[in-house]
Amino acid sequence: MAHSVAPPATGHAAPAPLPVRTVLPWAVLGGILMLVLLYFVGAEQGATALLSGTGVHEWVHDGRHLLGFPCH
Repeated sequence: MAHSVAPPATGHAAPAPLPVRTVLPWAVLGGILMLVLLYFVGAEQGATALLSGTGVHEWVHDGRHLLGFPCH
């Protein structure tokens, strides 16, 4: 009968390091998306409106109050 020998347990496995070159583009994209979302929730349909009408205001109305932005 053959016996297999398992390697000894070392505790925990260390995570592989992530190079900055692979993380940076995703971090920049995430930051841009967050700024666009913050603009639409906080400032759109105000003095700096990019879109006409009240559609954006109606979609983000409750989010504005939840985040403390005054809207009317």
